[in-house]
Amino acid sequence: MSYFSKQLAAEMEFSLHENNGNGYQKIERFNDDRTEELAEHYKQSLRLLGEDPDREGLIKTPLRVAKSMQFLTQGYEINPVEILQSAMFKEDYRQMVLVKNIEIYSLCEHHLLPFFGKAYVAYIPNGYITGLSKIARVVEAFARRLQVQERLTTQIRDCIQDTLQPLGVAVVIEAQHMCMQMRGVQKQNSVTTTSDFTGAFLKKATREEFIHLINAKLY
Repeated sequence: MSYFSKQLAAEMEFSLHENNGNGYQKIERFNDDRTEELAEHYKQSLRLLGEDPDREGLIKTPLRVAKSMQFLTQGYEINPVEILQSAMFKEDYRQMVLVKNIEIYSLCEHHLLPFFGKAYVAYIPNGYITGLSKIARVVEAFARRLQVQERLTTQIRDCIQDTLQPLGVAVVIEAQHMCMQMRGVQKQNSVTTTSDFTGAFLKKATREEFIHLINAKLY
């Protein structure tokens, strides 16, 4: 058994006995082979950066990073279409449905640095609605991948449009990119906004109503 295999086994044993089976317990599960291979690569990366991966503060870092990266990219294992299909309901409602202030956390595919912000997603039903949480879950599924904000915006739009077949979809994302703040141009206060629309939201009046609602404070 390799060093990282022993660490994984020890952590699983601790997790199983941590609360003695009393009450709710959330257990993270990872592919052991994939985790071990990733950890070995991160250990080598630390060496190449001039660090000693065997010193006390770093000895478990490769394993932690291996798990962290799998968590941050878990969207590859999630099918957003199935999320919407799991909660589609016939409903004769043809007005705007807006879910706003959906937190997003993603990784820029160019530098593997985070970008984070909020998504605003609306659709106008055409015979079917979906559970409100499913909209946020679709955003999460696409965000938890290596991304660019522009593609993330379009993927959310297309998934909802193609699956629910609504009269229109609107998506706006505002985000801060650490690749612009920590490196490169180093503009800490920069914010990037992207938008994408289909159907009824291509009409000026509907789009303006959407923009008004995402800026409104109704409570």
